[in-house]
Amino acid sequence: MANARPIDPPTDPFASVPTPPPGNGRKPRMGGLPPGVSPDIYGPGAQRGPAPVGPGALPPVAHTPQPWPMNETQRHDAPPPPPPAFGHQDGPSEPPPPRQRQGRRLLPTIAVVLGVLVVLAYVVPAVVMSGSVLRGTKVGGVDIGGLTVTEAADRLRDELAPKVELPLAVEVNGRKETIESDEAGVELDVVGTIEQAPSGFPNPVEVWRALTGTTEIDPKVSVESAQLARTVETLAAKVDQKAREGRVAFKGTQPVSVTPRDGVVLDQEAAVKLISEGFLKSRETVSLPVKVDQPKTTPAAVKAAAATAAEAVSAPITLTRDGKQAQIPVAVIAANLTFVSDGEGGLEPRFDARKALSGIESQLIDAAQAPRDATYDVVGDKLKLISARKGKGVDDKRLATDVAKALQSGGSRTIPVELAVVAPRLTDSELRQMGIKEKVASFTTQHPCCQNRVTNIHLMADAVDGHIVKPGETFSINGLVGERTAAKGYLPAGQIVAGKMEDGVGGGVSQFATTMYNAAYFGGFQDVEHLAHMFWISRYPPGREATVFWPTVDLKWKNDSEYGVLVKTSYTGSSITVTLWSTKRYDKVESITGPKRNVVPVVREQDDSPDCKPTEGHEGFTIDVTRVITDEGAEVRRERKTTTYRMEKLITCVKPPSDDLE
Repeated sequence: MANARPIDPPTDPFASVPTPPPGNGRKPRMGGLPPGVSPDIYGPGAQRGPAPVGPGALPPVAHTPQPWPMNETQRHDAPPPPPPAFGHQDGPSEPPPPRQRQGRRLLPTIAVVLGVLVVLAYVVPAVVMSGSVLRGTKVGGVDIGGLTVTEAADRLRDELAPKVELPLAVEVNGRKETIESDEAGVELDVVGTIEQAPSGFPNPVEVWRALTGTTEIDPKVSVESAQLARTVETLAAKVDQKAREGRVAFKGTQPVSVTPRDGVVLDQEAAVKLISEGFLKSRETVSLPVKVDQPKTTPAAVKAAAATAAEAVSAPITLTRDGKQAQIPVAVIAANLTFVSDGEGGLEPRFDARKALSGIESQLIDAAQAPRDATYDVVGDKLKLISARKGKGVDDKRLATDVAKALQSGGSRTIPVELAVVAPRLTDSELRQMGIKEKVASFTTQHPCCQNRVTNIHLMADAVDGHIVKPGETFSINGLVGERTAAKGYLPAGQIVAGKMEDGVGGGVSQFATTMYNAAYFGGFQDVEHLAHMFWISRYPPGREATVFWPTVDLKWKNDSEYGVLVKTSYTGSSITVTLWSTKRYDKVESITGPKRNVVPVVREQDDSPDCKPTEGHEGFTIDVTRVITDEGAEVRRERKTTTYRMEKLITCVKPPSDDLE
């Protein structure tokens, strides 16, 4: 080094020890050299040979210390570095320059400083961010970074939940519908959503992401699968265009074929998934997939069934038992014959024998053998129970099978029947539980006495008397009474056919139908089917009358109450009354008849033909009748019926002019 001073040479460690003068005869204070120490340590010129021994021997005189020889260069410069400890060096090594030695010393320091800075760059923000949701975290566009879990949950409920729970527009096969979130059972899962967000003490990667970017998280939505499935089923019921099965039906007694056709239905399984995803993603209309619904029947099967149907109504079916017989008319065959899928693409006939037997079974079985349903008789103003009983009747299940086989194979149309034990349709205990306890409606119409039509009216009244209409059941005159035939005692009487008055067996029973219609009308029961006469008949209230004609025109009303209904009939030579017993549901049922309009005046004609039938003649008109039902002072409902009557000519029969010449 430039300012270094010369290093003093080493001194003799014993030079400072005083040496006694020679020959003083005193015992030396110090012995010779320590054992094992050679006098050579004193350098050249020291005494060689054996060291004096014995008492009085003195140590050799120490030589005068000499300084280390130094040249001029060495006096002013630093001493050379020591030789390398290991290895061989060919020549003298040059010491590194001062700046290089300083750089080597600074590198470790810089590395340590940089390491500390890196650690601080992670630790400081990590500590700041700990205990909250990682900064830059967004859920569905809502920023929850830097918030505590509780704060994040509140923000999601306030800002994201309303978005998730908005109605979802869907489109199915070109039809648009809207699904509410509660209908789909969809709700934002706040806890599940926040659990996805990084929180707590972040790792270095999370710190870097928080400082330089964002973390996008999809919101979680809880879906009540059962509720969503029900909603999709409801949607499917609206939009499905199911396959049309091939079938054969009857219009009157004429077979009508319907060919099968493919349908299009909602793919419900895929719809559930897409609707769930739709509440999470954008609020654009979600298109739901559909699939083809193929019919089970084939065109060939329909063609074959149509041929069977045509053969079925080609003639009546005769039932026989022990010399007795009864016929199932063509119209009854058509009314009770249907064709159903056989499960293999075909159609097979199915015959409702129980309904077809209505009205003709009594011709095959004695009345004393027949089963009897529980019913009530009216004694005074009180009801008296008439107990049910088992009996014998036609085995309708076997008959149904036999008829179907006969029709399908084209076999004999005469079918022997067998009897079976038949339970009553209604037992005593069932009747008692129906709540029949009071009159709910009654209606009477008048008619001239002593005509064939009066006999027919009374026969129909007897067939209906005591019948119980169960809750939810539909009453049908044709279904209960059956065809009006001479075998049942019905007589020929006038009836309107195709706009003309003609005689026919069972004519005049429309008066019973009109009486029954009004009883059900004022009882507040549901009108299912009724048809007014073509011409107004003065003995009936305008707009509140009904006609029946076997088998095409019927009167039907439904017992839409929770109670049973007992039908009771009574008559005189000039009147018929129908009374309904049940439990009253309404305080009042009234009828409001509007004025006649579109009136067509009567036209008068004279007829001199041999088959002339005189008519009363009535003007044609249109009239509105409104039924108003009230209970506890409040109007329950209001129903209006409009009826249009054609003008009936007033025909006078006159004697044809004589060809005799006077």
